[in-house]
Amino acid sequence: MRYLSTRDRRTRFMPADAIVMGLARDGGLFVPEVLPRLSQNSLKSMCEMSYQQRTVFVITPFLEDFTASEIGSFATKAYNSESFDTPEIAPVRAIEPNTFFLELWHGPTSAFKDMALQMLPHFLITSLKKKLEKKNVCILVATSGDTGKAALEGFRDVDRTKIMVFYPRDGVSDIQKLQMVTQEGQNVGVCAVEGNFDDAQSGVKAIFSDADLRERLESKGFFLSSANSINWGRLLPQIVYYVSAYCDLVKEGRIFLGEQVHVCVPTGNFGNILAAYYAKKMGVPIGKLICASNSNNVLTDFISTGTYDKNRKFYTTISPSMDILISSNLERLLYDLSGHDDELVSWYMKKLAETGVYSVNPAIKSKLETYFWANYCDDEKTKLVIRAVFGKYNYLIDPHTAVAYDVLNHYRYKTGDTTPAIVASTASPYKFCDSVLDALGEDTRLSGLELIGRLSEVTGTTPPKPLLELKNKPVRFDKSVKKEYMINVVEDMLLK
Repeated sequence: MRYLSTRDRRTRFMPADAIVMGLARDGGLFVPEVLPRLSQNSLKSMCEMSYQQRTVFVITPFLEDFTASEIGSFATKAYNSESFDTPEIAPVRAIEPNTFFLELWHGPTSAFKDMALQMLPHFLITSLKKKLEKKNVCILVATSGDTGKAALEGFRDVDRTKIMVFYPRDGVSDIQKLQMVTQEGQNVGVCAVEGNFDDAQSGVKAIFSDADLRERLESKGFFLSSANSINWGRLLPQIVYYVSAYCDLVKEGRIFLGEQVHVCVPTGNFGNILAAYYAKKMGVPIGKLICASNSNNVLTDFISTGTYDKNRKFYTTISPSMDILISSNLERLLYDLSGHDDELVSWYMKKLAETGVYSVNPAIKSKLETYFWANYCDDEKTKLVIRAVFGKYNYLIDPHTAVAYDVLNHYRYKTGDTTPAIVASTASPYKFCDSVLDALGEDTRLSGLELIGRLSEVTGTTPPKPLLELKNKPVRFDKSVKKEYMINVVEDMLLK
């Protein structure tokens, strides 16, 4: 299978090329020429597989220049008992007969980004070897909170790599910040950006498109790549957990094989819900894709109206991983819904860059309404949901998961549709102790690390081990820059 750019489908790339490059030279995102199909018999056979085996089954058809043996080795190394605290890797928990939480936060950084970023370093380093690439790679990451730590942990001390993470200075939780600024490893760097996530993301994209910097880096033996979900090697492993969740529900007898389930995903950059869309297109019986936003509800408006407009007030919320107004992965969806019309996608992206607004044509709008439903949940409602779920089910959820659960309930109320639904639970509640404690009516006037102990005491739950270990780690990175100086941070890391 070859890969092409969403903005130019004439040139085709091998999977290893797409993974190494991260972003196409024309600014587009890499997509597979076709999506492999999963038959009902395939799903049935996967019901008896481990998560690692399911990973090999789903991913292998996408990566023709990798062997099944190589991918199996990657899965074994990525999803092991040292990195994940449960053998199921991504377990499904039922809180109601037709509502299931897909827990994606059992990895080393307690967030769903681990599901992909424990695999990506293996993809990347093996791709470099296959391409006989002599240069080393610098991974640039803009994060709204979780991607940064997961990428730092995934690439820590990985041979032939350096990684630089930029995060919005006042746009992440205390625990998320501590996870990043205390990161261990000789090849890592972390820097705060004065602004929001969109400032950090646009700054990273500007660095990627700087031809002069690219030339100077090449002279020093480096090239740039990405660990954000714009990199296909980051998005691909996310498809697996939706396939796996469906198989688990069948195996446990909660649904029958072939029965539809809806999927509700809290999303900002649109990567996580796009993975569910791809799983649906591949043959998993997923019904409606329910897109859950916080007060930064640009995706809700887009799915409802067909107009994407980032020219709006930006909100800093208690669900910071969704504090995004430019949803990069939406470009991949537009490419698919437009019938692979790269010229149309390029025009939409040009309009977005120039004016901040574009409106899709009626055909795409109709498909959006067919596949997706969207709504949003503000901070006050998010807190009420956290408190209600814990009170009713003795089940603790983080703010992002609460947003999704509320939007799912709103969908059911509006439509009367009681189809079984999977809610993507994207982070441990302990990553957002202050917000969760506040939601439970508890005092939050403590430090970030003290809040972990308090939340455990109040709820009788056990904090993830990696978060408890933050207590003894020194702060290594305290630099903060304006967006226009991000390039200097990269230069200082690689050229001096």
